[in-house]
Amino acid sequence: MNDAAPPSATASPLVWQDDGLPRSALYGDVYFSSADGLAETRAVFLAGCDLPAAWAGREHFTVGELGFGTGLNIAALLDLWRRERPAGGRLRIFSVEAHPITRDEAARALAVWPELGEAAQVLLDRWPGRARGFHRVDLPGFDAVLDLAVTEVEPALAAWDGAADAWFLDGFSPALNPAMWREEVLAAVAARSAPGARAATFTVAGAVRRGLAAAGFQVDKRPGFGRKKERLEARFPGAPTAAPPPRRLAVIGGGIAGAAIARAGRAEGLAVSVFDDGAAAASGNPAALVTPALDAGGGPRAALHAQAFARAVALYQTLPEAVIARGVLQLPANPRDADRLAAVAQQDLFEPGAMTLVDAAAVTARLGELVAGGLDMADALVVEPAGVLAAWRGETSTAQVARIAHDGAAWRLFDQEGGCLAEADAVVLAGGAGQHRLWPEAPLRPVRGQASWTAGVAAPPPVTFGGYVAPTRDGVLFGATHDRDDVETDTRAADHARNRQALAQGLPDLAARLTDAVLAGRAAVRAATADHLPLAGAVPGAAPGLFVLGGLGGRGFCLAPLLAEHLAARILDLPSPLPRALSALVEPKRFSSRRNRRRE
Repeated sequence: MNDAAPPSATASPLVWQDDGLPRSALYGDVYFSSADGLAETRAVFLAGCDLPAAWAGREHFTVGELGFGTGLNIAALLDLWRRERPAGGRLRIFSVEAHPITRDEAARALAVWPELGEAAQVLLDRWPGRARGFHRVDLPGFDAVLDLAVTEVEPALAAWDGAADAWFLDGFSPALNPAMWREEVLAAVAARSAPGARAATFTVAGAVRRGLAAAGFQVDKRPGFGRKKERLEARFPGAPTAAPPPRRLAVIGGGIAGAAIARAGRAEGLAVSVFDDGAAAASGNPAALVTPALDAGGGPRAALHAQAFARAVALYQTLPEAVIARGVLQLPANPRDADRLAAVAQQDLFEPGAMTLVDAAAVTARLGELVAGGLDMADALVVEPAGVLAAWRGETSTAQVARIAHDGAAWRLFDQEGGCLAEADAVVLAGGAGQHRLWPEAPLRPVRGQASWTAGVAAPPPVTFGGYVAPTRDGVLFGATHDRDDVETDTRAADHARNRQALAQGLPDLAARLTDAVLAGRAAVRAATADHLPLAGAVPGAAPGLFVLGGLGGRGFCLAPLLAEHLAARILDLPSPLPRALSALVEPKRFSSRRNRRRE
């Protein structure tokens, strides 16, 4: 990890020495000790942070790291956690790396220590990408999750909203990379430290000792590893404290938002109850596109969709039976779109090769009809909603929640007859356009959409062009209409006609083939916000424990998985997978703040 400018998408930040060990191509420093990198990690970082004793009896334990590198420290940590973790404990890891290496490079480096076995393998199997931003990585079998910030150290620390119980300070040597060890960086580490947090590092450089001390750490020298005479251990003031976390979560809504928060809540150990009144919005269609909203500006909105897209794709790929197709073409919808798509293809918010411009000849060959060039979104998916919901929702109660109330200790959910359906410590409103029933002030606007589909037709590859076409299990789906403030869900022949017209503008040959096809369809009401951004957070003005996940518009299958994990973190007061700037974008209270400013 260092603070220099990122390399190109194809350049490697490391070179291999004659002894087979990796060295930084940017700073000339080694990634780990040539004597025994694993032994050094265990002596300097694991023992230096008093692990495993420091996590004894802890339900949640968070480790921060500066310098992800080859992943050696994290593999060693996982190996120790697997053997010595507390009963029911869950490990969270936050690491920073400005210059990530590839999975194959990491595998070559870690192969030196076969004793790391499954701990190294689980990390390699889910090796983080190289796109700029935060990467959420599940580590199944270890009750652990990794959030890797691919960016420079100061913005990474400023963006993370967690508090570490232990820090591995493992940047390259202060002499070769002094920017990594600036006093401002060490102050930011302290600002992201829990009471009683420990920090450890291989260096005893005076600037590092002084920086840690100035940040509030008690700093001590300890015997070093190998040829290094000394190393540092540091302790932040205070003692660990933890309030009893919520245990019971009630989710109101059975569409993709409800299913996603049910999955995320159970992954964090919550007992989840889902209530579905049958109005699952677009989650009831036979196919759904998983594509991000494309923003040529590359700012926070673009970053939100890019990070959500990457996480959604990773999670859906664990459900191969629910994936219908991979790869989606985005065609220009108007003359200005060509420049917009070209700008998106250059953004480092996506993985190298994930967004590629393709010319008209290539697109025509792919679609089987003459069309303009476009953007190949190689990682985009078409999924079968029913398969995703079945995998994620778990047992679901078919009931309409007519009223919720907080009695000072817990939330109660009531049906239309006044009977109590459930009690919960936290409630998530995930009912799409139906949120107003339980949250009258919800800043949501209904948008009716009707999709059309037919069976027995060979579908082209998935494509979007203002409208969209997606394969289903037995045919093709296209659409969809977009009518604000229409809350009726009847299927209309006029809307099938509108969908045909839109299809004829984008793919005229396919439209001609479907001229006489008998169309089925479905209308649903989505929920949208005035700023076209979702809601994921606490309901403003409500008693503690009431949250919302909504306002997803037509991007539910892209946005919901990551936002649900963010919301689960908010419910349990854990580090979010979202950087702070992106968390602010989806905060429900933003609308209350705007109303208050208008009144002033």
